[in-house]
Amino acid sequence: MPSAPCDALRKQGYQFFSETSGAALKPCMWCKRALMGGDMCYKHQFYGIDSHRCVQMTPTLRCNQRCLFCWRSFEHEVPDVVECSPETILAGIHKFQKKALAGYNAVLDNAVTPERWQEALDPKHVAISLSGEPTLYSQLPALIDLFNDKGYTTFLVSNGTNPDMLRRCHPYQMYISLDAPDRETYMAVCRPQEDYWERVNESLALLGTRRSAVRITLVKDLNDFAPEKYAAILQDSGASFVEVKGYMYLGYSRNRLNRENMPEHERVRSFAEKIAAACDYRFKDENKLSRVVCLERKT
Repeated sequence: MPSAPCDALRKQGYQFFSETSGAALKPCMWCKRALMGGDMCYKHQFYGIDSHRCVQMTPTLRCNQRCLFCWRSFEHEVPDVVECSPETILAGIHKFQKKALAGYNAVLDNAVTPERWQEALDPKHVAISLSGEPTLYSQLPALIDLFNDKGYTTFLVSNGTNPDMLRRCHPYQMYISLDAPDRETYMAVCRPQEDYWERVNESLALLGTRRSAVRITLVKDLNDFAPEKYAAILQDSGASFVEVKGYMYLGYSRNRLNRENMPEHERVRSFAEKIAAACDYRFKDENKLSRVVCLERKT
C-alpha cells in the first residue's frame, strides 16, 4: 500500500484494518462528542442510533466519482493491493475503535462516565460511510451479512453507481445519494468516471422493497433547483426516508467550492418542503445544527 497517502490519513485518525488495503475506520466528531456527554448526531434524533456506539468505516477508499461537495481528499485515495477480508474487518472493529478513542478514558468521571466509556467499547452500529464507494469492494454482501450475524445494525451509504451489487446487500438501512435532478447536473456536480446516471436511477428503484433513505446534498447555486424533478425521482424510488442536507464548507471541499455554496437551514427546509409538496412524502423532523431535514414516505 502506498505510504504517503496512508501516512496522511493516519494523521487524520484513520485506523487501517490491514497493510494491503484501504479498509479503515475513523470515529466521527459526533461519536467523540457523545462520548464526552455532548450532543449526538441527527441519526440518533431521526433513527435512534447512539453516536458513541457507532463505528464509521469503509471497506475501500476507492471511489468512481469526484463530487465537488465531498469533504474527503481525492489526493489521498488508497488503491487496494489486496482486498481486506470480511473476517479481518470484523475482528478489528473493537480493537481499532478502542485504539482510535484512546485517551478519552483518561477523563473518566470528569467528561466521560465509566458507563459511557464501556458502551463505546462495545459498539452496536456500523456506518459503512467513511470514505470511498463501498460497492467497489467485491465482498460487501458477505461483510454486511457477517455484521448482521454478529448483532450489529448497519447503514450502507452508496452513490448508487453499482445497482447489481446493491441488490445483493441487506443492511439494516440502505442510503443512496441523489445529488442532481437531471443527468447534466449529475455530470457537472458529481463528476463520475463514466455516465452512471441510469445506474443511479436503477439503484434508487430498488429502495421501495427495503428500509431505505435517499440523501440529497444541497449545494447553493449548483443543484438547488427543480424540486419537482427530485420529487418525481423520489416518488418512483419508494424510499422510506429522504434526507435533504445542506452542503457544509468542510475538509477538502474547500478547495473546490466557496463558503457561499453552503445554504442556510431555512433554504434547506424550504427546498425540502417543495419536494414534499410534489410527491408522497411529508415532513418528519429536522436538525438545524446539521442543516438537514428528514422526510418520510406517507403510509
